[in-house]
Amino acid sequence: MRRILQSASVFILSLVILTGCSKKEFNERYDRPETLADPIYQQLQQRGNFTSLLVCIEKAGYKDILSKAGFWTMFAPNDAAFAAYFKEKGISSAADIDAATAQKIVKYALVFNAFKTDRLPDFQSSAGWMPNTAFKRRTAYYDGPQPINYNGKDILYLNSNRNNRGSTTYFSVTDNNNKYVPYLLDRFLAPKNLTSADYNYFYNQNPYIGFNVADAQVVNSNIIAENGVIHEINRVILPLPNIDQYLAATPQYSKFKSLFDSYMVSYLISEAATAKNLENTGKQQDIYIKTYDAGLAYSPNNENYLKLDDNDGQMEGYSMFAPTNDALDAYIKNVLLEYYPSLDALPKDILFDFLNAHMFLTTVWPSKFATTTNGQGQGALFNSATDVVDKKLLSNGVFYGTNKVQNANVFSTVFGRAYLNPNYSLMTRALTASLKTNIINTSFKYTLFLTSDATIRALGFTYDLDANTWRYTPPGGGTALSGSSALDKLNRIINTQVVRSDEQSLGGNGILETYGGEYIRYSNNTVYSAGTRDAGVTLNVTGTRKAENGTVYFIDGLLSEPSLSVGKHLEALAAPAGSNYKKFVDYVKNSTIYNTSNGEILGITAGSFYTVLAPTNAAIDAAVAQGYLPASITPTDQPGKDKVANFIRYHIIQKATIVPDGKKDGGYLTLLQRSNGDPTSVTVTNVGVNNMQVKDMLGGSASVVPASSNNLSNRTVIHLLNTFLKFNAN
Repeated sequence: MRRILQSASVFILSLVILTGCSKKEFNERYDRPETLADPIYQQLQQRGNFTSLLVCIEKAGYKDILSKAGFWTMFAPNDAAFAAYFKEKGISSAADIDAATAQKIVKYALVFNAFKTDRLPDFQSSAGWMPNTAFKRRTAYYDGPQPINYNGKDILYLNSNRNNRGSTTYFSVTDNNNKYVPYLLDRFLAPKNLTSADYNYFYNQNPYIGFNVADAQVVNSNIIAENGVIHEINRVILPLPNIDQYLAATPQYSKFKSLFDSYMVSYLISEAATAKNLENTGKQQDIYIKTYDAGLAYSPNNENYLKLDDNDGQMEGYSMFAPTNDALDAYIKNVLLEYYPSLDALPKDILFDFLNAHMFLTTVWPSKFATTTNGQGQGALFNSATDVVDKKLLSNGVFYGTNKVQNANVFSTVFGRAYLNPNYSLMTRALTASLKTNIINTSFKYTLFLTSDATIRALGFTYDLDANTWRYTPPGGGTALSGSSALDKLNRIINTQVVRSDEQSLGGNGILETYGGEYIRYSNNTVYSAGTRDAGVTLNVTGTRKAENGTVYFIDGLLSEPSLSVGKHLEALAAPAGSNYKKFVDYVKNSTIYNTSNGEILGITAGSFYTVLAPTNAAIDAAVAQGYLPASITPTDQPGKDKVANFIRYHIIQKATIVPDGKKDGGYLTLLQRSNGDPTSVTVTNVGVNNMQVKDMLGGSASVVPASSNNLSNRTVIHLLNTFLKFNAN
């Protein structure tokens, strides 16, 4: 060893001689510069107003760390801050603070990396610095294993440090789940259109002054030290709880918390955490991880927000609105459990939707309740002045205690009338697959016709849970359907049971356009579609409920699709004695574009919408007299046959169903094409209910005869016209 040291000395001496450096020059080059600021601990000593903090630093075991090199930001409470803290805690000096509390104060005051105010509001992303977007920094403080009695067993657990959202990754053993400290500066507030009122809403006793940290004001900033930056604050800040911890510590939200504890929380043994604990403590004891169900928007005990980038700053945080026990009790009783005997019987999807309605995956600032949305697309439906009884800025987000629940659209709209009633689970499943997003939107009004599970099954539809597919078996026999074929059939029906308006009464007579574009009719609290009319069935309304965005009618069947074609429906309209449809239908049945076996009309294709305008018998006679139709319904010459076909085509509007309800008008194409292939059209004037005129290409006008119109067919309505439409096919 002596020989090695001698060799080293000779080498250094030789180096000095060879470089021509004197000892003084050597020291000047390699000694600590005199102009370099002292480390954080020495800076605090020299300033003289951090005596209590220095005591805490020594008790916490951080004197050596803060007296040497490093890279910290310290939010340092001054002696005046500690004087207020002593008074609040009923103690006389820092000597009365135990080591554990001292550690909390010191470690939560220390932020990783050194930030002056010019960088503190910036976020470090993989793409570089994002100016003025951060308002939280990672501190040196984190919770160790905590005791709890779980299922009658005393265990130690750590909080999940991931969200467990869409994966099974809920914990990383290399991540201590460090707590974050929030702060606000003007440079952060301005770009987000926030003001001092957003801070003062949480801390009105220590108002915003341009740079605040949690509930403290920064009274002296940017004190440069060798190993970081000091910002002097006027309050002692203890580690803030996270949302999970605050919820657990506040009895007035115990029932809301119990929903999480009973249905969303699990404690899972972690081999990695157990091994790490053995390494740290020398004790062999199982360590559990407190995890939240992946169906939740986030894990309220996760300090890491989304962990998009591995950095020390955060641009966002979680938000939770927690109803008080009284508010929650009333809602559970009157809404969630209206049709269920207990919460245990409630489908888990309903619990997910209820809890997620109160959980926002972003920071909901007090001035942004209406414009910040949750995963369900809703803003916070609370008045910040009257509905919020408690507000806290916490380590991983913001918390609002409320005197009412977030009335989620999935429960308050017409969809909720099915969703919350177990007797309508099949209808709920079908609506969820196709129309849920639309009918939970409170910006639009709807009428929903609900059919019970028992009735849907009796009509042949079932859902196979094992195969995760729909099945249809015709009650009277016939071809069974499964998978997409069965679902397509059901979807057409479901689309017919949703109307794009709020029909608050079905007491009279009327016609309604459904979400699928087809029409249904109602009369004195009965309702029917083209399909139920084909089957000779009219459905009865057995009950009604109001919802936030419309009216729900409970009916004793399904508004099924028709089994007959348009031509067969025309034949049925012409069949009664004295029918005003007879002469028009006689020409249709005997035309070259009609299939007598199935009633199909050439040009009318499955899946498209049509409006048939049938002239009265007298109008047909006038058309014959004016040469628009041959006298015989069975002409033998080709010109006569063409004349009939063209007449029929010009009286069929394509790609649209129009009824006299005042809602649709303008120009529409017909099935008739000119000899050169150009389309022809008519113009509809829809003045109001039962007042609709059709203008032809030659300037003539015909009126719909209300009493004999609004006849339902296959994606088609059939009207009677008081005269015929004139045209030129050349």
